[in-house]
Amino acid sequence: MEYQYPIDYHWTTEEIVDVVHFFEKVEAAYEKGIDREVLMSAYRRFKEIVPSKAEEKKLDHEFEETSGYSIYRVMKKAKDADANTKIRM
Repeated sequence: MEYQYPIDYHWTTEEIVDVVHFFEKVEAAYEKGIDREVLMSAYRRFKEIVPSKAEEKKLDHEFEETSGYSIYRVMKKAKDADANTKIRM
């Protein structure tokens, strides 16, 4: 896809890479499906970088606006799913 990921330029290079990695996992849930544990692991790292619920919502809104993919919907489905499940939107 041709769009830019929402990032905070105050993050370190490593944090930017990890946040983009998480966005790619969300994309994978929509495009082909992803193992729940892989997604949850990326989300845990994302939450270390973005602990604020308000900032997470802001990033989710920006990401959905540019990509059409919702972090909230993917993570809700992942949290409600059993372990060892494939998350597919």
